[in-house]
Amino acid sequence: MLKSYFSDDVEAGIDEAGRGCLAGPVFTAAVILPRDFSNAQLNDSKKLTAAQRDKLRLVIEKEALAWAVASCTHSEIDKINILQATYKAMHNAISKLEIFPERLLIDGNRFKNYKAVPHHCIVKGDGLFASIAAASVLAKTHRDEYMLQLHHKHPVYCWDRNKAYATAIHVEAIKKFGLSPYHRKSFQLKSLQPQLIFPEN
Repeated sequence: MLKSYFSDDVEAGIDEAGRGCLAGPVFTAAVILPRDFSNAQLNDSKKLTAAQRDKLRLVIEKEALAWAVASCTHSEIDKINILQATYKAMHNAISKLEIFPERLLIDGNRFKNYKAVPHHCIVKGDGLFASIAAASVLAKTHRDEYMLQLHHKHPVYCWDRNKAYATAIHVEAIKKFGLSPYHRKSFQLKSLQPQLIFPEN
């Protein structure tokens, strides 16, 4: 059973999706839930099916006191690195919230201070706190939706199935077709580099 809150403050749960992918943006979400929010299906998004996540997304976006999603592009990731891009996207999501949070619950073990708002990094927090789990669902579903759009532009990589993670099918497609304009060039697999052909953007 997920915990409803960490403190008596107005809390926003924060999580990301796509940090370890080879292509596309990293997405983040910030969610402030009512203190009495309860949903038996809510869990770490990685433990849910796509259908469960899509259903929960509608519930969260309807019932949350405030929610926001932000992203950093593959180009930004290559320019400032994935960690800083994740921080930037998290900060952007927080800044878009219609309610200013008094405390931030971050999934993971690292975060860059956001103004003077107290924060807590919680390893595997998306399986512990409802607000973080809700953020994980929104970040994942919004990113999956975006990657499906990119899949229609570049179907050879099967992003509709792998969402740009380094699956065998994705890696083989890179070997055969080279990088798309949406691949993170700073994420190149060294063993593939001699075989890559870089298409013009």
